[in-house]
This record gives sequence, structure tokens and C-alpha cells, in this order.
Amino acid sequence: MALTDLSTIRDLCARYDFSLSKGFGQNFIINPGVCPRIAEAAGLGPGWGALEIGPGIGVLTEQLARRADKVVSVEVDTRLQPLLAETMADFPNFKLVMGDVLKVDLAALLAEEFPGMPVAVCANLPYYITSPILMRLLEERLPIRSITVMVQKEAAQRLCAAPATRPAAAISNAVAYYASPRQLFTVQPGSFYPAPRVTSAVIRLDLHDHPPVQPARGNEAGLFRLIRAAFSQRRKTAANAVAAGLNLPKAQVTAALQAAGLDPRLRPEQLTLADYSALQAALPG
Repeated sequence: MALTDLSTIRDLCARYDFSLSKGFGQNFIINPGVCPRIAEAAGLGPGWGALEIGPGIGVLTEQLARRADKVVSVEVDTRLQPLLAETMADFPNFKLVMGDVLKVDLAALLAEEFPGMPVAVCANLPYYITSPILMRLLEERLPIRSITVMVQKEAAQRLCAAPATRPAAAISNAVAYYASPRQLFTVQPGSFYPAPRVTSAVIRLDLHDHPPVQPARGNEAGLFRLIRAAFSQRRKTAANAVAAGLNLPKAQVTAALQAAGLDPRLRPEQLTLADYSALQAALPG
């Protein structure tokens, strides 16, 4: 079954009375070259497990199942269950788990489904919840080696931007804390049905064994609260942005920046993760 063929997709949808949902951000891949490339980029092979989020009708799922020993796909749209039962019938190493990936107990799922196996996440993520999904995968320190996902191109650029560079955002720093990100290739709107209005990009995050910096007093939440405060007003100086974001006197933040060896006139995107860690250490509590 050619799952990237538009007539096949329309036939499946007609037989199962399925219509694509904008609410779930559903855009099916119809370019036959895209999913093999994504699956290859994930680095799967014998002995590996793959966790997929949002399998759709199984276009990427099929490619993962051809490479990994086991594929577990989490899908929130119950209407897709009978379609996937048909499209993935030839792959006994595939398992579908119905549920919202933001609510499923992922640690328990991985422990149950992939005991003793290296695991990679690979997915064509719904663009409207890209960041919450990625941050959950990273913050929970799940036993996964890498995350290879397709996202909106603009999101990919933010996620992969190095700290202390002009494109960097708060989420760039968060990603860099947990993983080494890189943008792999772009995918044009015509590769999807229906075609989105934006270009997409595939990125890969290789998770760190240990963070590149140590938060002051071991307080990760405090470090990220500081970074979010700084980027909430990125056009201001770091001193002004942090003071406003954390409701602290500017003089106190200025003194902390100086104590950390940083120029108070720097802007938030000019600070590295190590700079933010040093600033956190110089601020109270």
C-alpha cells in the first residue's frame, strides 16, 4: 500500500469516514522521499526501539518499523485506530497506544515497551504543540538517546539556535541545556496533504549525558525562570529584562551581572548558558 499516494489516502479516508482535523494539526506526507530520509536520520537499526508521536495513517511509522526492532506510536485521535490497524497490519513489531502524549506516563511506557533497548523518538509533530512536546521529552529525562522530528521551519531555527547568537530564544537555551541540536533538511509545503502555508524542517536532538552547565544551588527551575525572564523583553538590556521579569530592583540585578563578570548592557541573546548560570549564582535564592 503506497501511503504517500493521494488516491490511497482518499480511499482510506472514504472507507473509514475520516476527515483531517485542523484541531489536531493533521497534514499527511505525500512526498515519498521524505519519510525514508527522516527514518534514516533517526539512526535506527537492529536492537533499537522507536517512539513515534502522532503516526497519522502510518507513512513515517512504516519506515520506522522497517528499521527498528519495535515501534510504539502514541496517537490522540481515536478515529485513526482502524486505519492504522489496516496500514500497519504487515508489521508485527508495531504497537499503537491511544492517548495524549502530554498526559501519557512516558517513563512507564518506555520501561514496559523497550526494556534494555536504546530508544529514539521520531515524529512528524503537530506544529501547534511542538514546544510543549519537546520540552516534556527533555525535562523528564526519559531514557531516550535522540529526538528526530519534523517541525515548522521557524520553530526549527529557534530550537537549533546556539545560545549567545542573534536568533537565540529562551527555548534555544533550554534545548542546548538538555541536548545538541542540529537542523538536517527542509521540506516544502507541497510535500503534504493538505499543503500547509509554511515550510517545514527536520531536526535532530542528541541528548546530553550531563548538562553543559550546573545550575546554581542545583536549581534547574530557577535557571530556566531566569532565562525566560530575560527573554520576555529581549529588546531591553539583560539588566532591565531580568529586573522586570523577576520583579527585582534593577540595581540588584546590575550588581549581580557585574559580580558574574558580565556587562549589564548586554542583551539577553548575547548571554551563554554559562553566563546565565553565573548570574543565577550571583542573585539571591
